[in-house]
Amino acid sequence: MGEMTIKDIAKMCGVGISTVSRAINNHPDINPETKEMINATIKEYGYIPNNSARNLKRTEAKSIAVLVKGISNIFFSSMIKVMEEEIKKRKYTMVLHHVEFNEDEVDVALQLVKEKRLAGIIFLGGYFHHSEDKLKKLHVPFVLSTIGCPPENFSKKGYSSISVDDEQESYNMVNWLIQNGHKNIAILCASPDDESIGKLRLEGYKKALLENKIEVNLELIMPMRPDMEQYSLQSGYDLTTQLLEKNTEFTAVYAISDMMAIGACKAIFDKGKKIPEDYSVAGFDGTEMGAFYHPSLTTVRQPVEDMAKATAQLLFEVLSEKSVHKHRIFPAELVIRESAKKI
Repeated sequence: MGEMTIKDIAKMCGVGISTVSRAINNHPDINPETKEMINATIKEYGYIPNNSARNLKRTEAKSIAVLVKGISNIFFSSMIKVMEEEIKKRKYTMVLHHVEFNEDEVDVALQLVKEKRLAGIIFLGGYFHHSEDKLKKLHVPFVLSTIGCPPENFSKKGYSSISVDDEQESYNMVNWLIQNGHKNIAILCASPDDESIGKLRLEGYKKALLENKIEVNLELIMPMRPDMEQYSLQSGYDLTTQLLEKNTEFTAVYAISDMMAIGACKAIFDKGKKIPEDYSVAGFDGTEMGAFYHPSLTTVRQPVEDMAKATAQLLFEVLSEKSVHKHRIFPAELVIRESAKKI
């Protein structure tokens, strides 16, 4: 079925279009049972009322939505700038929309498709597992960028993805710490129910420990709580403060984002300790802030500009039917700086 319309809902429910309209607008002049039936059908088929297009002539969509989950993360700021340039270069308009961490980005996208008449969507951050039925309701091409793409998703033909191999790059960082004498390595990570890069980076951490015959110590795994601002300076600070107060032995802190790693450094300094003399600290992303921080941050650097350009390019190739959907993995780089040392 193509894009769902109010006529389709009316036909399914055996009522007139005006009755469906009254149900949508919560009009009192409608039988409660009929209203309940219509709302249940709307929910089941994912119909979203197209408020912005009422009484307007339908025109060609020339907007690309960029849905950002975690807009406070400066890593995304660099990507957004490049994406906007690439989108403008092709005479399209970028619609930037922030998605809260407790929101489903696909639900947000479904609403935007109706309201903004989008040509395509870029999901920047978010989850890599979504209902296939829900994704099919988008009816516009989309790319998952920097969300992580586990091997089981490579066969998906309905959308594209751009990422690094988050599990392998995380493994590389932790393995480097181990090779440089660290055995008790704490990790600041995502919540246990995470289905995004957080899950992959935690798996890489565990894999490095186990392959080096180091037992995974649950006391050194510090997940973000739902009440925290995710991947932020504050969450890194709070988690490291809690870690230090445990008095559990560790020599290095690995945070799954540079922002969290910098927050961790502040917590260590506030406890009167030094970096890297007392504790080594490592991050992930390769943000500019990490290079200028003191001590400069050891990290995994993602090729931000290349990934952002590839995301936009791939979306426009699909839009112009010059390419089918693809899943691309970019290599990252281990950047060793002042915040981590050999022991």
